[in-house]
Amino acid sequence: MANEESVDARTAEALLRRFEPVIRFTKGEWFYPMDCEPYVDACSLWVRRPGEDALCVVPAGELTLERLAQQPEDTTGAVHYLKIPNPKEDENQGRRARRRARRSHTNPDWPRETFRAGRGRLARVGYISRLADALFSLVLLARGRVPGGDVEGGRVLYGRFMEQEEHLRYHGHVVRQDGWIVLRYWLFYAFNDWRSNVFGANDHEADWEKIFVFLSESESGEVRPEWVAYAAHEETGDDLRRRWDDPELGKIGEHPVAYVCAGSHATRYSRGEYLTELAFPLPRAFAVVRRVARRFWYVTLRQYADVDYGEKLYEQFTIPFVDYGRGDGLSVGPGQDMEWDPPRLMNPLPSWVSRYRGLWGLYTQDPFEGEDAPAGPMYNRDKTISREWFDPVGWAGLDKVPTRTEQLGVITGRQAEIEERRDLLRSELLEKSSRLKALGMDAEATRDQSHLSKLHENQMRHIEELSKEVETLRAQLSDDEVLAESLKDHAERLKDGERPPARAHIVHPARPVSEAETHAGRVAQLWASISIAVVLVTLILIIAYQRQHLLSALVFAIAMFAFIEAGFRRRLTRFIVSVNVALAIVGALVILEHYFWGVIILAVLAVGLYILWENLRELGR
Repeated sequence: MANEESVDARTAEALLRRFEPVIRFTKGEWFYPMDCEPYVDACSLWVRRPGEDALCVVPAGELTLERLAQQPEDTTGAVHYLKIPNPKEDENQGRRARRRARRSHTNPDWPRETFRAGRGRLARVGYISRLADALFSLVLLARGRVPGGDVEGGRVLYGRFMEQEEHLRYHGHVVRQDGWIVLRYWLFYAFNDWRSNVFGANDHEADWEKIFVFLSESESGEVRPEWVAYAAHEETGDDLRRRWDDPELGKIGEHPVAYVCAGSHATRYSRGEYLTELAFPLPRAFAVVRRVARRFWYVTLRQYADVDYGEKLYEQFTIPFVDYGRGDGLSVGPGQDMEWDPPRLMNPLPSWVSRYRGLWGLYTQDPFEGEDAPAGPMYNRDKTISREWFDPVGWAGLDKVPTRTEQLGVITGRQAEIEERRDLLRSELLEKSSRLKALGMDAEATRDQSHLSKLHENQMRHIEELSKEVETLRAQLSDDEVLAESLKDHAERLKDGERPPARAHIVHPARPVSEAETHAGRVAQLWASISIAVVLVTLILIIAYQRQHLLSALVFAIAMFAFIEAGFRRRLTRFIVSVNVALAIVGALVILEHYFWGVIILAVLAVGLYILWENLRELGR
């Protein structure tokens, strides 16, 4: 790992405990961060080779972290994975474990509290996304790879863990990289039940999530937190992180507060419900048509857009899901409902992290990978080392951000570089300016000399080329002078304790949905739930009974559905304006079709009269 330094175990544990996060869960959550060792001890290890059936290489009861690190029966193309016990093997024991877990847990709401999604998922998106959601539900009948028994098996297994030892734990690893001290809190969950329990996109056995805290160190050795980065689905880069003084980042003393979404275990900075859209690309032909239509409507006609319109290289369908990070359930951390157990340290790096490259749960061979279990902290599913492991600073977009201790030194170095470059530019500019003047005098001497015409042409060409070079050098020198002045001002502000805005780096912040969307009316919620079915039934009725008036019936039906939707979304004014614009376009096309040559003649005549008027005005001045 480039520019990385190891940290001794005692220092690592002290730093991890000092800044360990406070995590607030959503009421109805079933799975909480646990030590991965009892999970591995309860699982069996399997391997699937290309073209072969899966083979159990270590049965349940015989697997340990040390044996997991050996990754037995490893060959090219082999995929190793863990598998949780089947609850049907001992249903009575499973029921007894669940009852004892309910009685023993210190939080009376767990696990008796049932998750309630509330209303609003489909009401927050349009017809296309609702249709895509309906298709996704149908596809799940064939694609949902994690069996329902595995979901129950995960719950039974976790209930037994809570019965035996009711402790919550994270896995901690500390590393130094590029001047930062990175505290990595790896959270292991026995199951991701986002689809089965929270109406989300997928289920999978096991789940590794992460929270990173980035510290700077002064020359005296004092450390202070500067940034945190929370993982949410596939997000990376600048949008992941928040500065320590960002008002969105809640803190209790030196402990950052995180809100974990039910089922998916995505981690958020603010409590609330987040609309997450699963995107997949459209076929190229449909994408081109949709992109042209959207550009014409939003850019050319400047009509309303719910979000800022921007050109995309490809178009996508999006399927809406909601991440519920309400923070109204169990709170874990210093001074909370439950406190963290001492972490399982990964300093020095244990072999089960570095050597086991397989999956931590069922390998479903899902083509979208959403139902496959994740790999461990160090690896991706394809066995490559993950960026958050080998480059945590770059993963959070901090590779371009110096620590507060380094800032003034970086500015001083940049000022020296710029001054050196300015000296070189001045010298080069002086030399080329002198040459340009000399060439100018030569060109004056050879002008209008018939026997020197060829020489004069070459001189003029060289003058043009050299003039462009001089212009470029002067622009570079001007830019450097402005940059040097800006760096000087920035250094003065830093010395005075000023800092850039805490959220200046965030481009696409994830925000919870508004209260108005969360508490949409019951009728609107009902309409959102039944609208796609009603649309399909209406389409069938039109085809069956109004086939002779198919086009007019479809236009009327589409208008009615759009009108109803606009009413529920309180956008009737916007809808009426859009309809008027659309009718004007249709009317213009009809007129153009019937009076094409007349329109062309009038247009040419109007242009001619305008040009004549402008020229006469200029002549009369």
